[in-house]
Amino acid sequence: MHSVEYVRRRQAAEHLRAKFGVGSPATLAKLATLGGGPIYQKLGRIPVYRFEDLDRWAVAKIGPAQKSSSEMASQSLLNEGTASR
Repeated sequence: MHSVEYVRRRQAAEHLRAKFGVGSPATLAKLATLGGGPIYQKLGRIPVYRFEDLDRWAVAKIGPAQKSSSEMASQSLLNEGTASR
């Protein structure tokens, strides 16, 4: 039988920081309230996360590769110009 590991918010944030360079318990708490964060479950009153769900959420937030910071802005402007036609 495959066992699933659940971690509390602090350990979830540490995992995100170690693997992706971002994450704090306060941010995860805010996202749990507002929405848009990783999937979590409750163990009684305690929110718990699975590493698989944390990784899936973080990877989904990563944007496309780009060579300069102006690359995405110019692509956005091109898309806006064609959308109004």
